Amino acid sequence: MDVFGEALKDQFLKPPAETLWVHNSYDEPEEMPVDIYFRDEQEMPELELKALDLCKGKILDVGAGVGSHALILQRRGFDITGMDISASAVTIMQQRGLKKAIEGNILTYKVANGEEKFDTLLFMMNGIGLTGSIPGLKAFLKQAKNLINKEGQLVFDSSDLSYLYLEIPFPESGYFGEINFRYEYKSVKGNWFKWIYVDQKTLIEIAKATGWLAEIIFEDDSDQYLARLTRVD
Repeated sequence: MDVFGEALKDQFLKPPAETLWVHNSYDEPEEMPVDIYFRDEQEMPELELKALDLCKGKILDVGAGVGSHALILQRRGFDITGMDISASAVTIMQQRGLKKAIEGNILTYKVANGEEKFDTLLFMMNGIGLTGSIPGLKAFLKQAKNLINKEGQLVFDSSDLSYLYLEIPFPESGYFGEINFRYEYKSVKGNWFKWIYVDQKTLIEIAKATGWLAEIIFEDDSDQYLARLTRVD
């Protein structure tokens, strides 16, 4: 069951949605306000607005949710496609007016023969985390070169989670930013999935090792940052 998609559907069709809970591997479950996915431009934080301003050319918004960022870019005149793994999210994007919305997983996505590659891959709200792990991030950065043009870019935000371990020990194995999550909505729990939050130093090292130049564009006061990666090979 698409637990996350059910919450989005309720928020869209009969708001407000009930409480969406996010279970994690490091602490107690947290409540996720569903209306955050339906924000307009005036409600978005500075980091996200800066990310939208960086976008250029043909854009793929990965993990687009209900299309809030993609719709802004569409209104600005960009050739923008919203992608999400949730069929419900894709339907909502379309119903909200996004012209190009596809259901898909960026980790297995391929540009079809004869189809133009993208100039920008956009991942908002820690969307790059879907790569799941340090090896997963490295593998994706290598794969992403097949999806973008030579002068293309990846634009995304992430966080340094070291603050979580001020009072508890770091994990004994693996990278400290690798987290397991699952959603719960109306007492229905989804499957666990892996997510990664990568600190700036580690990102810069991984980018260099996989043929990218990483620039830190913006940092906020909550350990979040905005990065832009461009190809160097």
